[in-house]
Order: sequence, then C-alpha cells, then structure tokens
Amino acid sequence: MTDTIVGDDGLARPAWAASDPMLRDYYDTEWGMPVRDEQGMLERICLEGFQAGLSWATILRKRPVFREVFSDFHPETVAAFTEEQVEELMRNPGIIRNRLKIRATIANANATLRLREAEGLVDLVWSFQPKTTPAPTSWSEIPTRSEESVALSKALRSRGFSFVGPTTMYALMEAIGMIDTHLVSSHRRGSSGVWPA
Repeated sequence: MTDTIVGDDGLARPAWAASDPMLRDYYDTEWGMPVRDEQGMLERICLEGFQAGLSWATILRKRPVFREVFSDFHPETVAAFTEEQVEELMRNPGIIRNRLKIRATIANANATLRLREAEGLVDLVWSFQPKTTPAPTSWSEIPTRSEESVALSKALRSRGFSFVGPTTMYALMEAIGMIDTHLVSSHRRGSSGVWPA
C-alpha cells in the first residue's frame, strides 16, 4: 500500500491531491517547493496559522481574498493595520474571521520587520532545516512534528510570532520544501531540489 493514486495523466499523487483540481494543481506546482523570499514566507506562516483547526482546502479557496485584504502580506503594510481595519476584516466573509488569527497576522508582520535587524525571517526559518528528510511510503509514516519544528516554533514565539506551534511549523516545513514528505511513490518526490528523489 503506497497511499498514492495514479491519475488520468499517469502520475501518482496522494489521495488528498488526486480528486480536487484545485488541490491537485497546488500539489503539482507549489506544495513542497522552496520559499526564500520574506513576503512569501510571511504569507505561508500566516496562512498555516489560519489553517489551524481547518482543512487546507478551505484556506486555499480563500487565499485570493486573504491576499487581497492583507495586501499580498506586504510586511510594512500589514504591520500598520489599525483597529478599524481589524473590525473590517472581521466582517469579511471571504476570509477566516477569527480575531486572534487576524491580530496574529499583524503581530507576525511586525515581528518580520524587527527580524530585518538580525538574520531576517527567511534565514531564521531555514536555519532549522534538518540534516535528513523523511522518506515515507504511506501517510501513516509522516510525523506531525519534529525536534526542528519544536525548535522553530520556540524561536519564532520568542521573537513575537503567534499561531506558530510545533505542528503548524512542521506543516510549514513541508509546504516550503525544508523537508520532503512527498510519498516515495509520488511523481513529486525530490522535486524541490533541496533533497534528492
């Protein structure tokens, strides 16, 4: 049992990416690919935080509106959001209307700006890349957290980030290619260029 499904294009994907065209496209083009720009990293961290307790499909469907209302996660712009803008976001059905997560996004933007005086958000996150990556043959073999995701979570929290727990940070590490949890039978295994196939 490999937990992959071969699509009509002859390519093997995990079940979660095999049926929904939106998830399939995300899996084929984006998930597990390196993110090395500040704005992109801030977006991924914030959206992973919004995803907590929800499905990624829900976030992905709402991502265009998230990008619109959070100015493409431009750190300076989001850091300057006012209480009035928070209330406006709370009335927007196009996003997840969770006040704590909205405030966390603003806090994360401010923390990102402060990190510019040190190593910067991207270098900080990537400094927690492990020496090895999992090589799962089934979903049951993929952990939900690691020593590195726990350490990354602590490092980000100590710098003012919110909604960055160890499980959320493990999901981030998967999404940005820091680890390769593509199943070994998947056509995407090794596609990031960070880890060999």
